[in-house]
Amino acid sequence: MRHRYIHILLFAVLLTGGGKAFGQVTFKASAPAAVVEGEQFRLSFILTNNVGKDLRIPDLPDFDILFGPTTTTSSSQQIINGKTSSESSVTYTYILMAKKTGKFTIPPAFIKVDGSNYESNSLQIEVLPPDESSSQGAAPGSNRSGDRSSGAGTATVSANDAFIRAIVSKNDPYEQEGFTVTFRLYTTLNVVNFGKIQFPEFEGFMVEEVELPSNQQLQLERYNGRNYFTADLRKTLLFPQRSGQISIPRGSLEMVFSVPSGRRVSTFFGTQEVMVDVKKELVTNPLSINVKPLPANRPSSYANAVGAFTLKSGINSTEVKANEAITVTLEISGTGNMKLIRNPGIEFPNNFEVYDPTVTNSLNVTTNGLTGIRKIEYMAIPRYEGSYTIPAVEFTYFDPTKNRYETLSMPEQKLQIAKGDPGSSAVSTFVNRQDVRVEQDIRFLKTGEPAYLSATTFLVGSLNYWLWYLIPLLILIVLYIINRKQARENANVALMRTRKANKTAIKRLKTANKYLKEQDKEHFYNEVLRAIWGYFSDKLSIPLARLSRNNIEEELSRKGISEQLAGRFIEILNTCEFARYAPAESNAEMDRIYNDTMKAIEEMENRLRKVKR
Repeated sequence: MRHRYIHILLFAVLLTGGGKAFGQVTFKASAPAAVVEGEQFRLSFILTNNVGKDLRIPDLPDFDILFGPTTTTSSSQQIINGKTSSESSVTYTYILMAKKTGKFTIPPAFIKVDGSNYESNSLQIEVLPPDESSSQGAAPGSNRSGDRSSGAGTATVSANDAFIRAIVSKNDPYEQEGFTVTFRLYTTLNVVNFGKIQFPEFEGFMVEEVELPSNQQLQLERYNGRNYFTADLRKTLLFPQRSGQISIPRGSLEMVFSVPSGRRVSTFFGTQEVMVDVKKELVTNPLSINVKPLPANRPSSYANAVGAFTLKSGINSTEVKANEAITVTLEISGTGNMKLIRNPGIEFPNNFEVYDPTVTNSLNVTTNGLTGIRKIEYMAIPRYEGSYTIPAVEFTYFDPTKNRYETLSMPEQKLQIAKGDPGSSAVSTFVNRQDVRVEQDIRFLKTGEPAYLSATTFLVGSLNYWLWYLIPLLILIVLYIINRKQARENANVALMRTRKANKTAIKRLKTANKYLKEQDKEHFYNEVLRAIWGYFSDKLSIPLARLSRNNIEEELSRKGISEQLAGRFIEILNTCEFARYAPAESNAEMDRIYNDTMKAIEEMENRLRKVKR
């Protein structure tokens, strides 16, 4: 294969940004990562912002130096905020040719600049054998449409000259284990343009795109006994959502290649071959992924996490006053299906007011999965003084490299809650049990004209005498009635929440309907989940922190609700939790979830009314 530079328009635009520091001396070596045995290539040493002397290159016993060094100089200027910066560079170029195939290391070179020695980086070069002279077999993607030429009718693009491969990093991943699919272009021709691109759909997977460099360089790669220039067109990180065989269909891409026409013309520079543009549709190979199910012995603390993780926990304080907030923080870090992890549940004491946890994700998409930190903050407010314990929290994940479940834990926390300040505010649904002190130390002197009583008037038996007994008695009776009424109202807080459970759920579903009309999938499913969990928390009088699918089914069964109706709610919960990160659902599917939730809540209300009667 003769040495050539192949330009692809998809990678022709180089986006640059940010300021660059000028003035620092650098010395860097540059060469192709892969070359062909017996073909020439360039080895360059680039010195920036100074002039050097006494260049010493390392011994290269595996390469022949055909020519060099040639020296070229370049300079550039930039004006940023009125300030002018300049940069210059000197490039020393050698023409080399490899003697044999294999992987070789080119050691650093040295140069002197202003009396100081500078050392370049080393390089790794893979030397590929020349193309086999025998005819090639059908390459992947050989099921192509017919060739179409815009030039001479004899110019075509064969299946061996250009094709696209769909390459998977793992053929048999576990359920929820991340793996990559790379669509790589192989070509021996110059690419002129791109046409219609249609990559396959990934049904049954959660999809994350891996960002590719905008200035991606073509690389040499040997495939089926032939050397090709390759470039990655798309790289996708996939998380299978179910076990079994999952198929990834074909994709297609139209490309225009510059192909020799077989005709030659005479020019000022001699005889040259006429090139014509040929359009070719390249089709990717279909894939079949065998997704293995997770082992059946899942611990109860399994959090739908697959990968490798670490757990870090903390608490803002273990000694606070009543009505002051306590924040427990869990940080899950590692690589895996970070977006699909369920938050571990923390069991706070019963008389703590518990709020919904706040989740912050700081994630990066890599070829091994989502890497980063998931930070979960749980806030609760103790209402009464005393000693309390937050039980240990377990987080279980499946490690596909070890083929087993691993459990991490947060130790239990001992809390000391002191008496709160009398002026501290409390939520209206709780009673602040602080002592109320009333002092009357100063009594005012009476002023004005004195009132005289007749000596013949007796208090005993008079109206005033009996009023002194009746008025305090009536006041005590009124205070007793008011106190009993307030006690009944405080005791019926749970009843009031139960009565308002339906209205609260309908209000949240109206908000979900607004997101449905806006086609905001993530907020829609979040609001439906909040409506269902909040409905059962209010209706069953169970705090959100202690609510689970199991105790929902147990409480509904105890209230005489059928397993079929309870199962409908559990199915809606599972569908919403997975749909938040699954591939985009259709509007019809979101409409179905919304209608099913409304009907299930309405039917639940009717059943509960019949049970009470």
